[in-house]
Amino acid sequence: MAYRPLRKGAYVVMESSARQHMLSRLKRAGGGWVSGGDLSRELRISRTAVWKHVCSLRSEGYVIESSTRKGYLLRESLDRLVPSEIEASLRTARLGRRVVCEREVDSTNRLARDLAIAGAAEGTIVVAESQTAGRGRMGRRWFSPAGEGIYLSLVLRPRFQPAEAPKTTLLAGVALAEALSPIVPTRVRIKWPNDVLAGGRKIAGILVEAAAEIDAIDYLIIGVGINVNTPRRRFPAELRDRATSIAAEAGRPVSRAEVLADFLGRFERLYDRAAREGFGPVIRRWRELSDMAGRRVRVRSFDRRLEGTILGIDDDGALLMTATDGAVERVMAGDVEYMEEAKG
Repeated sequence: MAYRPLRKGAYVVMESSARQHMLSRLKRAGGGWVSGGDLSRELRISRTAVWKHVCSLRSEGYVIESSTRKGYLLRESLDRLVPSEIEASLRTARLGRRVVCEREVDSTNRLARDLAIAGAAEGTIVVAESQTAGRGRMGRRWFSPAGEGIYLSLVLRPRFQPAEAPKTTLLAGVALAEALSPIVPTRVRIKWPNDVLAGGRKIAGILVEAAAEIDAIDYLIIGVGINVNTPRRRFPAELRDRATSIAAEAGRPVSRAEVLADFLGRFERLYDRAAREGFGPVIRRWRELSDMAGRRVRVRSFDRRLEGTILGIDDDGALLMTATDGAVERVMAGDVEYMEEAKG
């Protein structure tokens, strides 16, 4: 994979390469040997070039055995969100084909916003091993332990109208829930407006930021935080009863690069469908993946405090609820607290 350093600890993927194809080929072998001659023919490079790529991968931390008779064998992959790992797992046409990787950053959303202002193409993603000032909604801090989660920001330049921008939060929620459901044994559900829960605990969150004119969106930043391999004991005491991770639910660590790639693939398909058909299919799927209807809640929305029962969301993605006085309230933005556990 061809990439160039932006600064110490940061790399941006420029295009696919023989080196990247080789890594994918070694991974597909599933612990088996791959002939150096086969790699040379497939990639149309010399055996000396194959060896140089192997040395480059080893320098990143991959454990690759070599044999003059058998070829090469990938003994140990990485659980690091480096360009080679991300690209090897991607199945998208556009999203994630340009990647900025950071060892540590204050906020991936902040860096993605700077890149968007500088002209970064749609589909550019920023990932970091850790964040020092990761942000959630309402000014909350996102717990971002090094090497354990996915801290991702995606640059989009959609053609739909600015009024549609908030619906991308729902779209991201659907993509996350669909990506996590096959690997998390407990029930995965979406909580309005931007949380994904597993077994009633928060496993992922979304933060969307936009820059728009009256009739056009300049860019959207889709910020996503996923708790992947954090043991429950590692969460701060104030979060332990309310947060969880994929590993805590599944009882085993998982590949962060594969989770990231699956999310991006699902997001891209939903995003492209919304561009063709509108957000109707996204709204319908969101309703299927949420268990909020009928729940008693407290809602904090700007300067209002409401209590009532959730009816669902409307076709614009606004929360509908019956307040204690019987009035139907429509909430466009806010923070929801459940007053009781889900039934069933």
